[in-house]
Amino acid sequence: MNICGVELSGNDAVICLLQLENQHFNLPDCRVRKLTLPKEHTREDLKYFQATFAKLMSDYGINKVAIKERALKGKFAGGAIGFKLEAAIQLMDNMDVVVLSQKDIKLGLSENQLPILFAETGLKVFQEAAFTAAYVAQVLR
Repeated sequence: MNICGVELSGNDAVICLLQLENQHFNLPDCRVRKLTLPKEHTREDLKYFQATFAKLMSDYGINKVAIKERALKGKFAGGAIGFKLEAAIQLMDNMDVVVLSQKDIKLGLSENQLPILFAETGLKVFQEAAFTAAYVAQVLR
């Protein structure tokens, strides 16, 4: 199964691709690490973001998208643009999209430790939350 983990941060969708083949995880190379929606965006910009994301998922044969849930209120609450990005991803046709709460992620990691240290993955530091979401979605399916 091919999964794309997503962390929404500001007006960016940070992504990480993860494959599971024969009980082995693989981190395929991806042409982008994040997709951005302009702060002063129009309806067309949002549709372009959705189409670009859908094309990326199609190009890499992604079966499932796992989004790290953001808080609705409090110090770490998500902004309006992030919620638009989440809605655009969730409303894509022919894509299985799950939103993982922090509780689900902690539970998944406690039951299924990461087989490798994040520092050894070769991913950028800002992709860690997306990687973790993809991994937890893979092991909890």
